Amino acid sequence: MRGPGRWWRRKSTPAKVEAYTRWSFHFMVLVEFVTAGGQLLGLLVRGEHPGAGGPGAATALMVLVAGHCVLCGVIASRSLDWQRGRRAKPVRLLWALGVVTAAVATAAVSLVEHDRAGRDADGTALGVYVVVLAFGAGTITLGLRDRRRMLASPTGFAAGSGLVASAFGMAAPSALIVAAVVLLSAGFVTATYVLSLWLLNVVHELDEARETRTRLAVAEERLRFGRDLHDVMGRNLAVIALKSELAVQLAQRERPEAVTQMVEVQRLAQETQREVREVVRGYREADLNSELAGAKGVLTAAGIDCTVTGPPVGLPAQVQSALGWVVREAATNVLRHGDARQCAVDLRVREGRAVLTVDNDGVPDGAGGPGKGSGLVGLRERLAEIGGTLRAGPTGDGRFLLTAEVPSSAPAGPGAAAGPRAGVVAPRTAGSPAPTGPGARTAAPGSTDFGNEVTP
Repeated sequence: MRGPGRWWRRKSTPAKVEAYTRWSFHFMVLVEFVTAGGQLLGLLVRGEHPGAGGPGAATALMVLVAGHCVLCGVIASRSLDWQRGRRAKPVRLLWALGVVTAAVATAAVSLVEHDRAGRDADGTALGVYVVVLAFGAGTITLGLRDRRRMLASPTGFAAGSGLVASAFGMAAPSALIVAAVVLLSAGFVTATYVLSLWLLNVVHELDEARETRTRLAVAEERLRFGRDLHDVMGRNLAVIALKSELAVQLAQRERPEAVTQMVEVQRLAQETQREVREVVRGYREADLNSELAGAKGVLTAAGIDCTVTGPPVGLPAQVQSALGWVVREAATNVLRHGDARQCAVDLRVREGRAVLTVDNDGVPDGAGGPGKGSGLVGLRERLAEIGGTLRAGPTGDGRFLLTAEVPSSAPAGPGAAAGPRAGVVAPRTAGSPAPTGPGARTAAPGSTDFGNEVTP
C-alpha cells in the first residue's frame, strides 16, 4: 500500500486531476458494459433471449457491446491527450466509433419485437439500444471543442434513434419516447464528460497562472533592483563625471582647487560604492518575520493547514536573514515537491542556539534522505557561514522534517574587527584644514566636507 500511495503523492495537483479524469472515463466504460452487457448476460444465464434470434443473437450482441466499450475507452483516453495537446486528434477512431455505435444500435433494435399496439416485447434489447447510443454520443463529444457541436451530438443521436426505431416497426409515440430517453441519457453522459474536461482545463489554467504569477514576481523584483541601482548610480556618476571634468580643466590651468575637486570625486565614488552594497545587501537578505507570514499565507492559500509558533524576538539581523532563507526554501519545497495537507513551523531558542523546524506530511519526490537538491545545499553553505547546521529528510512515517540550528548571537563576519585599510585616512572633522599638496591623502567615506565649488 505504501508504493501506490507514494506514486500518487509524487504527482502534482494538475496531474492528479488528469489521472482522476482519465480513470473516470474508463469507469464510465465499465458502467456501459455492466448496464448493457450485464442485462444480456443475465438473459443468457436464465436461458432467455430477445426477439426471435435465439441465444446466438444475444451472445453476438453482447460481444458487439463489449467491443463498443473497448473502443469508447481507447477514444476517451486519446481524446483526452488531444485536448491537452499531446497527440493529434483521433479522427479515424471517432468515425469508427460512430459506425460501430450505429451497427450495435441497429442490431439491438432489430431484436425488439412489437405487437400491433406498439408495445415492446423485449425491453432488454431496447435498453441496450438506448445505452449504446447514449455512451457513444458522449464519447464522441470528447473529440469536439466547439460548444455547438457538443450540444448537437446528443440531439443528433436522439433524432436518429427515433428514426431507426420507426424504421424497424415501432409506433410513432413509442419511437418518440425512445428518442426522448436517448436525448436525456446522451445529454447526461455528454454533460459529465464536458464538465470533467472543463474542470481539468481550469486546474491546468490555474497552475499556469500560478507559474506566471511567480515569473512576474521575479521580473518585478528585478525591475525594482534595477530601479534602485539606477537611482543610486545615475545621480552619483553624473556628479562624478562633472567634477572630474572640472578637475581636469583646473589641472590644465594649474589651479590648486583641482585637488579639492578630486577629493570630492573620490568621496562620491566611495559613497556610491557603499550605497550599492546596501542595495545589494537589501536585495539578498530575507526578513524572518516577513518570510514566516508569507509562508503561512502561501501554504494556506494552497489548501495546506499551516501553523507558525515561536515568533523571532531578540535575534540578530544576520541570524534572522539566514533563517528567513530557510523558511523560504522550506515553503517552496512543500509546495513543489510534496502533497502536504499539514505543515508546522516552529522557532525556539535553546541553550544559545536558535532552532527552526518545518514539519509536513508530504514526502518530496524521490526523497531518500537529507541533502537532496541544490536548494538545501545552498542553505547549508549559508548557515555554515554563521556556524549553523541543517538537517532535512523523511522521518519514515510519511512526514518530512527540516531542522536548522544557528547560534542565537551570530559571530562577527570576517574582517569586522579589522582596522582601516592601508592608504585610507580617517574622516576629518568640521573645521580641520583640507590636505593639500601632491602627496595629500583623501577623506574616507562619511566625511561631511563637500569641498568648495570652484569655477574656472
